[in-house]
Amino acid sequence: MTTLLPHSDEADCIPPCPMVDFVNIVSGKWAIPILYRLIVTTNAVRFGTLQRAVAPITQKELTKQLRAFEDIGLVKRTAYPEMPPRVEYQITELGRTLKPTLDSLANWMTEHKSDLLEKKSQP
Repeated sequence: MTTLLPHSDEADCIPPCPMVDFVNIVSGKWAIPILYRLIVTTNAVRFGTLQRAVAPITQKELTKQLRAFEDIGLVKRTAYPEMPPRVEYQITELGRTLKPTLDSLANWMTEHKSDLLEKKSQP
C-alpha cells in the first residue's frame, strides 16, 4: 500500500530558480568560452578565427553552439555573398549584457583556481 504525503501549496508558491534557465542557455563545455570571446572582441569575428580562439573546439560543436545563440538573440551572424564565402559572428546588445556576469565568473575562477585544483588533487 502506498502512503501519500499531504500536498503542500507552499511549494507551488515558490518561483522557479532563474539559474536553471541560465544553465540551460549556457550549458555545454564550450558555451561560456564562446560567449566570453565574442564579448571581449569588439569587432565581428570570422568562424575560423573564433574556432582558433576557443580551441580545441570542433567545427561541428562551434556551429551548433553559434546557431543556438543566434536563435535566442545572443549572437548575430552575417554571411557575405563572396567567393570564398565569408561568415562573421558578433555578440548582440542582449549578449553584451552578460559581460558583468561572465567577468565576475572569470574573476572568481582566477582568484580560487589554485584552491580548487589543490582540493581536487587530494586523495
